[in-house]
Amino acid sequence: MPGTVLLIAAAPLGRGRLVDAAGVLPVLAAVAPAVLSGTGTANVIELADPLEPQAVLTRLRAAAASPGPLTVYVTGQLQLDRRQHLPHLALARTTPATVRYTALPWHWIREELRLRSAADTALVVDLHADAEAWGYVTERGLDSGRNTAVYGRIAPAAGRRGPAEPAYMKTVATLLRSGHRPPLDALHQQAVGRIPQETKGDLLLADAGGHAVPASPAPFPAAFPAPPPAARPEDPHAVISAAVRAGRHAEADAMAARYEAEAVRGYGAASEQALHWSEVRADLAMFAGDPVRSCRAWLAVAGTRLAAGQAVDAPAVEAAVDRAHHQWTRIKDTARARELGPALAELRLRVPGRRRGALESVQRQLGRLQAAR
Repeated sequence: MPGTVLLIAAAPLGRGRLVDAAGVLPVLAAVAPAVLSGTGTANVIELADPLEPQAVLTRLRAAAASPGPLTVYVTGQLQLDRRQHLPHLALARTTPATVRYTALPWHWIREELRLRSAADTALVVDLHADAEAWGYVTERGLDSGRNTAVYGRIAPAAGRRGPAEPAYMKTVATLLRSGHRPPLDALHQQAVGRIPQETKGDLLLADAGGHAVPASPAPFPAAFPAPPPAARPEDPHAVISAAVRAGRHAEADAMAARYEAEAVRGYGAASEQALHWSEVRADLAMFAGDPVRSCRAWLAVAGTRLAAGQAVDAPAVEAAVDRAHHQWTRIKDTARARELGPALAELRLRVPGRRRGALESVQRQLGRLQAAR
């Protein structure tokens, strides 16, 4: 099955740039797509200094929906937003004051990849972090989801003048130009060995949970637990993902529904355990090409989270409303779109999200649908 490769090189323009992220793309572009992917054939999507987080999300979502193996190479810099203090991948227009609206939240990457299996999903990263983001990742690591294999490094902002070089990613690209992609853990170790002077004091990521460990030989702090085991055949997420890839959408939803019912009985409908499976089912409806069912499910998840007292700007709440909005725009049945539009508009009024004008967009579209009636 063909693989998919997504190359993201992003950093702010001007004085806020910590790393010359786009400088790595010519080196990566010289590598054959099949080698970048580790498959017989592959499709490559390249994003160089993107401007809008929604545009990156669209490409990421499409790549995550691909049925074959997926490798995402990310070069750039991390910054925290001032409101929630969560890590974001800075984009071309990002400034310290506009991170929330002009950068890509890292948890968006985690959310888009969460239904995939670690056996066929990998992140390779070379990230530089400003002072606040560096403090965050050294304390908490970088959560990229339990079903994604993550390899790479995170470096603090360099003290020297000018943007730093993405030395780790350039070394990875140089190794791949040999025409062979070894297992990613071996590739990672080879890259680190080639640039020991660059990695001293950096954080290395080499596990299936995005937990960073210091590159120095100092003992690992408690903040970085041992990596979780790789997805096993009996892992329900892996089984469901396999069913989706095989086109058995009803079977996948039935399995997720059973786990959802068990979680509701054991923990309650508003528990994270139950909501996780509700979100899985919403995504499964999307994969099955049923935007009505997916939109309805995301609306229900958002409503449950808000009723449970979660903040309107909590990442899980914003993600649920954003996904409901996205699926609503895909509904071709105007009667169904009119039916769900008022509920979405009401939610958008409470949860405006990060995309400017999202509420107005819903209201305009709903007005057109009602006029057409």
